[in-house]
Amino acid sequence: MLKQGLSQKLLQKLSPQQIQLMKLIQLPLTILEERIKQEIEENPALEESKTDEDIPGEEPLVVDESEDEYDEDGVLIDQPEMTSIDDFDEYDSLLSDDTPDYKLKANNYTEDEDDYKAPVVNSVSFFENLRHQLGMIKLSERDMEIGEYIIGNLDDDGYLRRDAESIADDLLFTKNITVSVAEIENILRKIQQLDPPGIGARDLRECLLIQLSRRPQTPVVKLAFKIIENHFDEFAKKHYEKLMDRLGIDEDTMKDIIEEISKLNPKPGLQINTAMDRDYSIIPDFIITINNDQLELQLNERNAPELNISREYKELLQSYKEGAKTNKSQKDALLFVKQKLDSAKWFIEAIQQRQQTLLITMSAIMNLQKEFFRTGDYTKLKPMILKDIADEVGLDISTISRVASNKYVQTPFGTFLLKDLFSEGMTTADGEEVSTKEIKKILELSIADEDKSKPYTDDQLCKILNEKGYPLARRTVAKYREQLGIPVARLRKQL
Repeated sequence: MLKQGLSQKLLQKLSPQQIQLMKLIQLPLTILEERIKQEIEENPALEESKTDEDIPGEEPLVVDESEDEYDEDGVLIDQPEMTSIDDFDEYDSLLSDDTPDYKLKANNYTEDEDDYKAPVVNSVSFFENLRHQLGMIKLSERDMEIGEYIIGNLDDDGYLRRDAESIADDLLFTKNITVSVAEIENILRKIQQLDPPGIGARDLRECLLIQLSRRPQTPVVKLAFKIIENHFDEFAKKHYEKLMDRLGIDEDTMKDIIEEISKLNPKPGLQINTAMDRDYSIIPDFIITINNDQLELQLNERNAPELNISREYKELLQSYKEGAKTNKSQKDALLFVKQKLDSAKWFIEAIQQRQQTLLITMSAIMNLQKEFFRTGDYTKLKPMILKDIADEVGLDISTISRVASNKYVQTPFGTFLLKDLFSEGMTTADGEEVSTKEIKKILELSIADEDKSKPYTDDQLCKILNEKGYPLARRTVAKYREQLGIPVARLRKQL
């Protein structure tokens, strides 16, 4: 038997504007620009602010930011009502698609200046590059198809990680080609003759051997080939003394062999990756400068686009208001136009709130890490976690995490990932609170200054740090060393 009853529940739900703001805060600068362009394309009531030359006397409609109050998620508490429709002078073509010629011309250059046009980059993919080279080898149509399939199985480093039996099975099921392992091995050897040297290798040892076989066969190259072919494990583990005794060579010859092998490329596939697959530049979201020994913070101008509400849509709203009382179609049009205007105003407010949240958060970080931003020295970093900044600015920790996510700050000493400035802290022997970033930097400098013929062990590094006032256990030193990507002492040893 069902029973009915009353109950009370307290639920916290984010409004659509809060959800949109949280998403905008998390976006890095390049993706934010794409998001704004998308919004402009989807909402005709929203547009980028026009210059004074485009519309004489036109003032962009923006939302007043003065005396705004924000909640812990960085959202305005009191939202202003929709700005009333202003009276504008008449102009020729309402919603016209014809653009005057003067708007299509740029007046920023003189007649003597060159009209620079950015070059068009024509890139070739990894697969296309190898396929083109394979086409220059005399192969039957069947072998060419097998070769292309093998190339398609290479990873980004240029290695073939799959065995010949699996490739043969795939060719039979997907292309109905019956091929033996020996045939695949034969075609693979032809692929390994392509450029850059080392392509098509199945492991690092084979990759190095392919490259050495194509170098001028000097005595050093021949010895290097012999070591990689027969003593690869010993060489990888840097058992140089054992190799010198076994091969009967002196230390100078061993140094020449090591230098020769160090010239080889362990990841040949990366050499022909296209420029389009790489990100060559970092666009900072924040810029910190030093003026008279004072830190000054500003947002990247691309973070603060000038958006306004379309004048045409505001005039449409005014005209539809007059006929909406008697005409149903105009009433529907009025609702559509008002919806677009509300959405445009909403988006402008979200962008402005994003700027405000980014600024107050970054200001708190800058004030806490003044010494670091003045010097660029990682040893000056203070312990800082998300909660410290959240407590300082009165926002939620999740909001601070979104602000720090995938964003960079440009300083006179370089550009830093904001997330890298956050770290845990520990107490030194003097009772001072220091950042783990500082300890890692000192550890890194200690290893850089070591005698490479007798590198420090983790126990020795632990003693060095303890002498400098950082009481760490050996396992903690080993953990920090691994986080820095530094190998153990035996693998750092050099002749």
